[in-house]
Amino acid sequence: MLAVAPVLAACSSEVAPPAHADAPVIVPGAPGQSGSAPARSPAQAGPVAADVRFAEAMIPHHWQALEMAGLAAARTGDPLVTAVAERVLDAQRPEIAVMESWLRGLGRTAPPAHDHGPGGYGMAGEEELNRLRTARGRDFDTLFLTLMIRHHEGAVTMAAQELRRGRDRAMRTMAQDVLSGQQIEIARMRGIQRRLGQLF
Repeated sequence: MLAVAPVLAACSSEVAPPAHADAPVIVPGAPGQSGSAPARSPAQAGPVAADVRFAEAMIPHHWQALEMAGLAAARTGDPLVTAVAERVLDAQRPEIAVMESWLRGLGRTAPPAHDHGPGGYGMAGEEELNRLRTARGRDFDTLFLTLMIRHHEGAVTMAAQELRRGRDRAMRTMAQDVLSGQQIEIARMRGIQRRLGQLF
């Protein structure tokens, strides 16, 4: 389990960092000299608002991916599509657990599984999810790959934003894992799409 200091426990509902989060630590100088503030690297800094926003947005994003992937076993006969769904389940369940634990360490409550958040970032709408739930065979495969590629592309965007703005080591590591892993999965799914197109 990743341990983090509870520096954001008192964040507001807008997920603003505490007033002292980015305040420099002044090191006293020698007599007659002014103090100085040593530079802090992102790895040395504590969590900031961007880190919290990333976790609180990525958790519901992952939950929706799990919901879509969980439909595949009963609806596809394609082993490659089944493998995609299984990799989503295997990768994103533990990532959710890490982010939930990280948020609890900050005194924050993780979004519930049924909360799909504000949407965006490639999230499927309810009408799209209903179509996926009722689809079977090739129709399921085609829609599943289309929705999951878009979903992964949204996660890649979120991860890139965290790497630009976040400071917490655990969340930056999570973002890098999401960025690299989901880019690989996008390439695999596009390859399956091309194969399916040749079969029709």
